[in-house]
Amino acid sequence: MKSTPVRLGPLALLMTVISICLTILSILTLTTAGADLRLAEKYADSAETKYALEAQGQEFLRDTDDALADGRDPASLDGVKRSGNGYTREIKKDGYTLTVSFTAEGGSYEITDWKLTKEWEENTDINVWSGN
Repeated sequence: MKSTPVRLGPLALLMTVISICLTILSILTLTTAGADLRLAEKYADSAETKYALEAQGQEFLRDTDDALADGRDPASLDGVKRSGNGYTREIKKDGYTLTVSFTAEGGSYEITDWKLTKEWEENTDINVWSGN
């Protein structure tokens, strides 16, 4: 019997290229998954802080309602500032600030502002092109 030689050169080269491509894609997949995990954890932390502030704001409104029912001035509550006809309280946690403003008349109150903000500082270390 006569045997024919098998050429493995092109096939070996193709298998090598496929192996390298699969290795690179798997590395990219792992790094992307790690970045997504870190971003999800960061978002979960900020959502937890925001919900905790909202809960504290609701507790503050309950205390305000109790104070008005007892005939007390809402300014007697902890952290409440009186400004003209209204009252304001700021609740801070982890760089976030919940500002609750309301007016009170005749034993009831009306919320005029409920604002959640985040404190930040400008990064001046970045050298941005000035356009000159």
